[in-house]
Amino acid sequence: MKQLLELLGFLALVQGGAGLLHEFTDWHVGLVQRIGFLDGYEVYASVALIVLAFALFAAAESRRSG
Repeated sequence: MKQLLELLGFLALVQGGAGLLHEFTDWHVGLVQRIGFLDGYEVYASVALIVLAFALFAAAESRRSG
């Protein structure tokens, strides 16, 4: 379970960072900008993904290994 939480946290961190990278540099990376209902809210969604990633890392750290 700990490894699953870490994996999900890593994916959320990468997608959040890629979304911010897309917004500020106009590189076409990440999945946040491809989701239609997030039009205009991509920065907020990317920041929320980064916050979610840190929450998942904290939850993974609180779990016992095994």
